[in-house]
Amino acid sequence: MVIVLIGPMGCGKTTVGKVLAEKMSWDFEDGDDFHPVSNKTKMAAGVPLDDKDRTPWLQILHDLIQNYLLKEEGLILACSALKKGYRRALGINQKTVLSVLLQGTSELLQERIGLRNHEYMNRDLLQSQLDILELPSGGITVDIAGTPVFIADLIQQKLRELNILLF
Repeated sequence: MVIVLIGPMGCGKTTVGKVLAEKMSWDFEDGDDFHPVSNKTKMAAGVPLDDKDRTPWLQILHDLIQNYLLKEEGLILACSALKKGYRRALGINQKTVLSVLLQGTSELLQERIGLRNHEYMNRDLLQSQLDILELPSGGITVDIAGTPVFIADLIQQKLRELNILLF
């Protein structure tokens, strides 16, 4: 199974993902690490990516997900996947590839972004990400107001409640 932590910048995808992966003894990958240099350059300049920019990146992540499914190994993947089409491209089916939306207020996201220094995610991109966010149907949604450990525990609790079979 693959769990894709989705949501805008500042929601904790990487931090929560690492904690959750450790708790579950699964691998963790950050989708941002797979962006081509051209995408990172645009984002660092505060220019939002368009669908053309994202298509090859999403294909790389799709292939990564498929590899984990073939090996029957667990993966936690941090990937914004803000639009339904992006989630479709990744292969999120809410069965073998499950989405977990990390949701918080704009104010909380801004506060968290202000506390970090990201290599290329310009903080001015948050509003553009919120503007294109399409809420997923199915999957799990959790509030990000707690600590990363609390959020990871909540995700595990929701997985148990849904009786989701994990490798």
